Amino acid sequence: MDQEVEIVECYSGCEYAERPVALRWEGQRLEIEAIEDNWRIPGGHCFRVRVTDGRAFELFYGELYADWRINPI
Repeated sequence: MDQEVEIVECYSGCEYAERPVALRWEGQRLEIEAIEDNWRIPGGHCFRVRVTDGRAFELFYGELYADWRINPI
Protein backbone atom coordinates (compact mmCIF):
# COMPACT_ATOMS: atom_id res chain seq x y z
CA MET A 1 0.00 0.00 0.00
CA ASP A 2 1.35 3.43 -0.94
CA GLN A 3 1.65 5.98 1.83
CA GLU A 4 0.56 9.55 1.11
CA VAL A 5 3.55 11.86 1.04
CA GLU A 6 3.12 15.27 2.63
CA ILE A 7 4.47 17.86 0.24
CA VAL A 8 4.68 21.60 0.67
CA GLU A 9 5.76 23.87 -2.17
CA CYS A 10 7.46 26.96 -0.89
CA TYR A 11 9.07 30.20 -1.94
CA SER A 12 12.74 30.36 -1.01
CA GLY A 13 14.57 33.66 -1.15
CA CYS A 14 17.42 34.30 1.27
CA GLU A 15 16.72 30.98 3.00
CA TYR A 16 14.81 27.79 2.25
CA ALA A 17 11.13 27.59 3.18
CA GLU A 18 10.52 31.30 3.65
CA ARG A 19 6.87 31.10 2.63
CA PRO A 20 4.63 28.13 1.66
CA VAL A 21 2.65 28.58 -1.56
CA ALA A 22 0.85 25.21 -1.95
CA LEU A 23 0.49 21.86 -0.23
CA ARG A 24 -0.58 18.35 -1.17
CA TRP A 25 -3.28 16.89 1.08
CA GLU A 26 -5.27 13.69 0.48
CA GLY A 27 -4.04 13.54 -3.10
CA GLN A 28 -4.99 17.12 -3.97
CA ARG A 29 -2.78 20.11 -4.60
CA LEU A 30 -4.15 23.02 -2.57
CA GLU A 31 -2.96 26.58 -3.19
CA ILE A 32 -2.37 28.70 -0.13
CA GLU A 33 -4.51 31.81 -0.19
CA ALA A 34 -3.28 33.38 3.05
CA ILE A 35 -0.60 32.93 5.66
CA GLU A 36 -2.45 33.81 8.84
CA ASP A 37 0.50 33.42 11.20
CA ASN A 38 4.11 32.24 11.20
CA TRP A 39 6.69 31.71 13.89
CA ARG A 40 10.02 30.04 14.54
CA ILE A 41 10.60 27.30 17.05
CA PRO A 42 13.85 25.55 17.91
CA GLY A 43 14.72 23.53 14.83
CA GLY A 44 12.12 24.86 12.43
CA HIS A 45 9.42 27.14 11.08
CA CYS A 46 5.66 26.97 11.67
CA PHE A 47 2.91 28.49 9.56
CA ARG A 48 -0.86 28.73 9.98
CA VAL A 49 -2.35 28.94 6.50
CA ARG A 50 -5.70 29.04 4.74
CA VAL A 51 -6.11 27.40 1.33
CA THR A 52 -8.38 28.60 -1.48
CA ASP A 53 -11.31 26.34 -0.46
CA GLY A 54 -11.33 27.85 3.05
CA ARG A 55 -9.70 25.02 5.00
CA ALA A 56 -6.95 25.85 7.49
CA PHE A 57 -3.72 23.97 8.16
CA GLU A 58 -0.68 24.25 10.37
CA LEU A 59 2.58 23.51 8.61
CA PHE A 60 5.85 22.69 10.32
CA TYR A 61 9.19 22.62 8.51
CA GLY A 62 11.84 20.72 10.47
CA GLU A 63 15.30 21.98 9.54
CA LEU A 64 17.21 19.00 10.96
CA TYR A 65 15.68 16.44 8.58
CA ALA A 66 14.42 18.90 5.95
CA ASP A 67 10.86 17.60 6.16
CA TRP A 68 7.38 19.06 6.38
CA ARG A 69 4.47 18.10 8.63
CA ILE A 70 0.91 19.10 7.74
CA ASN A 71 -1.95 19.22 10.26
CA PRO A 72 -5.52 20.25 9.43
CA ILE A 73 -7.07 22.61 11.99
